[in-house]
Amino acid sequence: MNLQLHNVITDVTGVTGMAILRDIVAGHYRGELVFALRQSIEIYDVYQDKIRACDEQVEALIRALEAQCPTPDRELSPRPRTKRPRKNEPHFDIRSPLFSLSGGVDLTEVPGIGPYGALQLISEIGFDMSRWPSPGHFASWLTLSPHNKISGGKLLGSATQPSSNRAAKTLRLAVMSFTRSDHALGAFYRRLAGRIGKPKAITATVRKLAILIYCMLRDRSSYREQPAAVYDERLRKRVLHGLRKRAQSLGFDLVQIDTGLVLE
Repeated sequence: MNLQLHNVITDVTGVTGMAILRDIVAGHYRGELVFALRQSIEIYDVYQDKIRACDEQVEALIRALEAQCPTPDRELSPRPRTKRPRKNEPHFDIRSPLFSLSGGVDLTEVPGIGPYGALQLISEIGFDMSRWPSPGHFASWLTLSPHNKISGGKLLGSATQPSSNRAAKTLRLAVMSFTRSDHALGAFYRRLAGRIGKPKAITATVRKLAILIYCMLRDRSSYREQPAAVYDERLRKRVLHGLRKRAQSLGFDLVQIDTGLVLE
């Protein structure tokens, strides 16, 4: 029908299908094409109604669970305004009930985890971390631990197993936003990506993020963000410490070029 909808409609949200048909398809178009367009818009409206009904049911269940939980010792900190919610993301308040259900843990403080991402993650792993004896067991359940292939006492491979774990998928989507983030997790991902490639770096960072979330929920602790510069400085000191020990074992010292001083 050659309708340039991107020039006519800027935001379909809140506009009914019949209004679109009335305002846009008011030209000389073939009847079967208008019929097909009407069918598509009506189906779209039905899906939106179903999504809203689902959101209302989810909100009601979360509120019912929240009413049974004690009030957390700490208060939920205000969240700064971020980008607009994604399409089909629930528009009710998700942070407050999840904060109460988790005993005062705000997963949205973690980089890459928004309210909807926190809801998706909690719906898969729950709040009780005692089901996994250690962070390693939790990472293994998420299929983020190496699967060692050993034959004749030799390690043939240690790649992670393919998996459709939905919690791991949510964490992977979070890590994919770390490319230019100014925090320690972003610096960790970028360092590994330059050394072992992006796919392996994503898996390693997802494992680190999963262990962080496990410890937060287990210990009922808050997330403390570390700037990327602090992470880089700590990494530099660790590398220098290793180099200095290596040089001393060979009978040498590390000397700073610009000052000529031996590094202690």
